[in-house]
Amino acid sequence: MTKRTWMSLLAGLALAAFLTGCSADGKVDQGRVVKFDAAAKTVTYIRDKANDTLNPDYTYLPPITFKTPEDPVEMGPEPKAGGRMKFDPKKNQITIFDPNTQNFRTIDFTMVSLQENIARDNPLVFDAAANKAKKFPVVDKEKKTVTIYSGRLKQLATISLPEDCFSYTDSVWDAGDEIRIYYKEEGKAARLMNITKTDIYKK
Repeated sequence: MTKRTWMSLLAGLALAAFLTGCSADGKVDQGRVVKFDAAAKTVTYIRDKANDTLNPDYTYLPPITFKTPEDPVEMGPEPKAGGRMKFDPKKNQITIFDPNTQNFRTIDFTMVSLQENIARDNPLVFDAAANKAKKFPVVDKEKKTVTIYSGRLKQLATISLPEDCFSYTDSVWDAGDEIRIYYKEEGKAARLMNITKTDIYKK
């Protein structure tokens, strides 16, 4: 069995577990979080049009907002919001969700450095002494660079961006958590799974 097949199987098992106890008349949606308001109990995300955790397609607009589950038991870890939708080192382009325009923006960058095959436990991205992941992105406004880490792509990259990009908050360059929502009523989640923090692939 290939690694890709194994990961797809895990994803299928996770979905089956997520749906356990859910009645057949509900619906499931998933996407990447661009805003989370714990006080208002709302989460806003960009839908994954491909509905594929391994090869997502974050091109759906407008963003979708749901109320989080009323019962805390039905919600996983609180999701982290971020604006990075796609990182393409081959084209030297990064696509973000611009919170000012509420639209996508694709930006050409200059690659400063790119390291590949960087697993999540690599010392470059993981602090073994503290037993936690190092904080990314790293934004250097003086050098006009951003260092990002993509766990899915296993890439650690430092990119040089245009001047105007540094008016954004640092979180714009981070990838928000991926979530899966089960609902019966539009806009109200009955169950919410944080796919990223559940990390079904580390088995």
